[in-house]
Amino acid sequence: MSIKLQQLAYFVRVAEEGQMTRAARELHLAQPALSQSIAHLESQLGVELLRRHPRGVSLTPAGETLLVKARAALAAAADAELTAESLTRAARNVIELGF
Repeated sequence: MSIKLQQLAYFVRVAEEGQMTRAARELHLAQPALSQSIAHLESQLGVELLRRHPRGVSLTPAGETLLVKARAALAAAADAELTAESLTRAARNVIELGF
């Protein structure tokens, strides 16, 4: 099983928005594509993460647990990216200042 960061980002956005349609709009995706991505994640994990309702979605207990871990994974990935960029600048002897 190989979960992609993009899948986790999509899941987090849907969980935060409470609606597939609104999350799709925020992510600049077609709603069916987002829904399919979430369904694929659920299939990969073998557990339902979201309960679908006529007016939106709600997290299942498994979804609530994964949401915490997904946010942490996304934050760690962003931190790793910043570290890599910093190391690249250091290797080129570049200093960036901002205010």
